[in-house]
Amino acid sequence: MRPNHYHMGIDIKTNQQQNLPVHAAAEGYVSRIKIEPFGFGRAIYITHPNGYTTVYAHLNNFAPQLEAYVKQKQYEKESWRIQLDVPPGAFPVKKGDFIAYSGTTGGSQAPHLHFEIRRTRDDVNLNPLLFGLPVKDYVRPRIVRFGVYDRTRSIYEQTPKIAAVKAISASEYNTVPPTVKVNSPLVSFALTAYDSHTGSHNLNGIYKATLYVNDVETESFEMNNISYNDTRNINAHIDYRYKFLGGAYLQQLSELPGYINSIYTNGNGAGVIDISDGDVYEVLIVVTDPEGNISKLHTFVRYDRSLPVQPRAAGKKFYPLMLDGSENRNCEFYIGENCLYDSVHITYSNAASADDDAVSDIHTIGPRYVPLHDSILGRIRPDLPFPAADRDRTVMQWQNGSRSAVQKVQWQHEWASARFRDMGNFQL
Repeated sequence: MRPNHYHMGIDIKTNQQQNLPVHAAAEGYVSRIKIEPFGFGRAIYITHPNGYTTVYAHLNNFAPQLEAYVKQKQYEKESWRIQLDVPPGAFPVKKGDFIAYSGTTGGSQAPHLHFEIRRTRDDVNLNPLLFGLPVKDYVRPRIVRFGVYDRTRSIYEQTPKIAAVKAISASEYNTVPPTVKVNSPLVSFALTAYDSHTGSHNLNGIYKATLYVNDVETESFEMNNISYNDTRNINAHIDYRYKFLGGAYLQQLSELPGYINSIYTNGNGAGVIDISDGDVYEVLIVVTDPEGNISKLHTFVRYDRSLPVQPRAAGKKFYPLMLDGSENRNCEFYIGENCLYDSVHITYSNAASADDDAVSDIHTIGPRYVPLHDSILGRIRPDLPFPAADRDRTVMQWQNGSRSAVQKVQWQHEWASARFRDMGNFQL
């Protein structure tokens, strides 16, 4: 898991070295070549006759014929940065053919090969560890944290009830305490867990988790069949607020209502459990890796109405899958159908800006820890008479903590508008 996206393949270590030979995984042809300063750096895509495409990224030099072809195209386009769709017959390959040298180009922290397997017809990423790679894995996933949510309110308007986890055998875990009491009649669950493989200390993501309540399978997710178009949905899979405020990754075991094309099996509210009768509910979470190694977390959950309740949020309530907005004196914002993963109260406030270049107040739309899938539309009216000649040189600035960005605005009468994909502070 990564900020705002899934890591969509596997990273293969190269012994802290560069320029090791990289070979084609199977017969096919080079179908695309990409060179960019960030992201994949130098990358090769090979399309195979079995319906898959493999991707090799962070490369150094390509094989000589490919390198010469790319250089020719760079000169033709007068651009070092390039993406080439290669004709099918130009560079056929057989399994094991040398295609490039490994490196650390693009958004790479150290020498390695990023490797992906995709379905060619729809460019959906498959989990490479399901394809029989020679990776020894006798290591069971490790479960470290269990969370319970009050689902009578938004995921983003609460701190989950966290229970510590204790290993009682190589594959079995219990919560501490063994029964988790909560003051909510409607709950859902999440966990923090990691996986590894033999000979490695890396804390990798888990492949699959399945929730059972009173011995009935209720919900499950699986890290497979994910498109780059949906990679931002990681913000619906984790507790985004908990992570934003400095916590660990808590992976949800229920599908949020605004999570489209999810990785969950059952959906439609599955994983949200009614415990209002006060009975003790038995909860079992089974975590599985691609090699079939299994770990299990056992716990019990009970509704206790005597426990304190967290305060309710202020602001106007917005819902996923609905278009709505808020109109104020000098600021308006509109949240589209595909922006929110869960319902949430959104507050608005404004204050004078201390920036000498500012031509509007600072307008705060929040809270900042609510993730957006699509961009919201913000409209701001300058708070002073504004010369028309300056309109073409005006931008809207967004800030969220230490991060900031600007967008050139579109004018409609005296209002300037722009779109951003995060809540925060906005000014012209």
